[in-house]
Amino acid sequence: MTASPAPASARLLRRALHAPEADRGNALPAGAWWLWALGLATAASRTTNPLLLGLLVGVAGYVVAARRTDAPWARSYGAFVKLGLFVVALRLLFSVFLGSSIPGSHTVFVLPELPLPDWAQGVRIGGRVTAEQLVFSLYEGMKLAALLICVGAANALANPARLLKSLPGALYEAGVAVVVAMTFAPNMVADVVRLRTARRLRGRPTGGVRAVAQIGLPVLEGALERSVAVAASMDARGYGRTAQVPAAVRHTTNVLTLGGLLGVCAGTYGLLAAQGAVYGLPLLLAGLVTAMAGLRLGGRRSVRTRYRPDRWGVRAWLVACSGAVVAAAMIWAGAVDPDAMRPGVVPLTAPVLPLWPAAAVLIGLLPALVAPVPPSAHGSGKPSSYGTGKPSAHGSEKPSAHGSGEPSPHGTGKPSARGTGKPSARGTGKQARIGKEQA
Repeated sequence: MTASPAPASARLLRRALHAPEADRGNALPAGAWWLWALGLATAASRTTNPLLLGLLVGVAGYVVAARRTDAPWARSYGAFVKLGLFVVALRLLFSVFLGSSIPGSHTVFVLPELPLPDWAQGVRIGGRVTAEQLVFSLYEGMKLAALLICVGAANALANPARLLKSLPGALYEAGVAVVVAMTFAPNMVADVVRLRTARRLRGRPTGGVRAVAQIGLPVLEGALERSVAVAASMDARGYGRTAQVPAAVRHTTNVLTLGGLLGVCAGTYGLLAAQGAVYGLPLLLAGLVTAMAGLRLGGRRSVRTRYRPDRWGVRAWLVACSGAVVAAAMIWAGAVDPDAMRPGVVPLTAPVLPLWPAAAVLIGLLPALVAPVPPSAHGSGKPSSYGTGKPSAHGSEKPSAHGSGEPSPHGTGKPSARGTGKPSARGTGKQARIGKEQA
């Protein structure tokens, strides 16, 4: 009997989608994680439905929990979540004290209103606070928080050094500045956690103004030391060297790059705006093509080479395309069913979860299935070295100098001066002294 082709194809598909352990060869490029995260952020910008926003945040959080490593930048996701909660609280606080233009009939409480002069018409401090304005502020704050959390997911998953390697040669100088600025926040978070732990172990308080001042000074000192180290490494590697190119090529590069970036900005604004989805996408694509042509032409000035460049495999394209699919689905849903994507607050109604946009958001979970698993995600029974096919220096297949396959000076195969096979001078002297005392 022969097996049916359906189970065989299912096994092949399952084997193809099985995520291997990450190593230097199959690690995802940083650009794939950023494209995925920017797709989720674009989807979050197209809706104020709290159910969809919560689903987007949950998708980003699950992927980060499943695929982040133990690197310092991977610990910054919690800081972005706290920043998002702070943004929501600050948006509600502004709405309570500064008022809102949203009319409402359900009064929650009334604050004393501060009288203002005639030139400050339209500004209100205090007064009546309605449920409609609070709900509207909550929706807007959740949208901003979801954008920050999606960016935090990219910071936690993408290696900044690998992102710098993926940039075109024309953007290398600007990319260095951006990457250094992006790594400042994760390293600062790691320094704060380390200093708080050290103070807690020494029995010192970790809260209060005095503790914050005592923690902030070492954090700034560490940031300054890292800046000096980065500057020294850049100077040692010949940073800033350029090749000689004709003036016409430079002018053409500047025109193409500047025009393309302006088109990208205008197209992105059109996509984020509620009425610009029609012209936003064509303008964005035209700007991207023009900017890429300018960057390609401007790459002739750079004499930098890439060591082990990142390769975009099938898994990297699946991760990047999953975020793009989520963004495209949410843009389409905003044009087809705007009431479900932006629930109204006047009159005050409960939001409804649209089914097919929610199903499209779940496509963003694809990186948790196809992206390579970091070594830290495995249990302690598996080796922590990169690569699973070859035994490492700390593995169990190849005995090392301290293993059990080959006796060592500290092992059990050959007794040492401290072992049981040969008594040492210290041991015999002690025994002789005990014998004399007994005699």
